[in-house]
Parts: sequence; structure tokens; C-alpha cells
Amino acid sequence: MVIRVFIASSSGFVAIKKKQQDVVRFLEANKIEFEEVDITMSEEQRQWMYKNIPPEKKPAQGNPLPPQIFNGDRYCGQKTSCSAPRCIRGQQNGRAGPIKFECTPEH
Repeated sequence: MVIRVFIASSSGFVAIKKKQQDVVRFLEANKIEFEEVDITMSEEQRQWMYKNIPPEKKPAQGNPLPPQIFNGDRYCGQKTSCSAPRCIRGQQNGRAGPIKFECTPEH
């Protein structure tokens, strides 16, 4: 599965830009393959993101803000105050090679 990070490249909010940068830096630093999906460039991708966030994870008012993280089609969450996305857990069998990732439940 591919880790997908939904971002907004044209956001004017500094806090959103910082959260997006934190997620991207974490993934790059840990050599985790991921795809950035810019919701400001594709209405179809924005609607997909909104539709695939579980109702209990959506804000009471308004739309969910980026960054939102998915592992394939599974929703992992959004970057909050933690230093790394909780849903992404590396598994490596003690040898060199690609690291596989899966979503884990948020606590």
C-alpha cells in the first residue's frame, strides 16, 4: 500500500503549512515512500479525501483540514501534536530492504 498525504499547497495558514511540512519531513527522514496529493489542484481528490474520512473523525463544523494521511484507502488520521503520524509503523525483518507500513488504531 502507498502512504498518501493529502496537502493544500496554496494554504494561507502557517499552522497548516507547518503540519504538512512535519509529516513530509518525517516520511522523508525515515525513507518512507509516500505520495503527496494536493487537494487544491484536484476537486476529485479533495472529494475523495472528504468522503473517505470516517464520520467520527470529521470536525463538528466545516471540512477536514490537511494534512490527512491514508495508507492505501485506509484512513490513518491527521497530523496533530505528535512527532510522527501514529498510523505509520515500520516493519523490517532485521535485514536491508523496503519497509512495509500499515495503519494501526489511534489511541
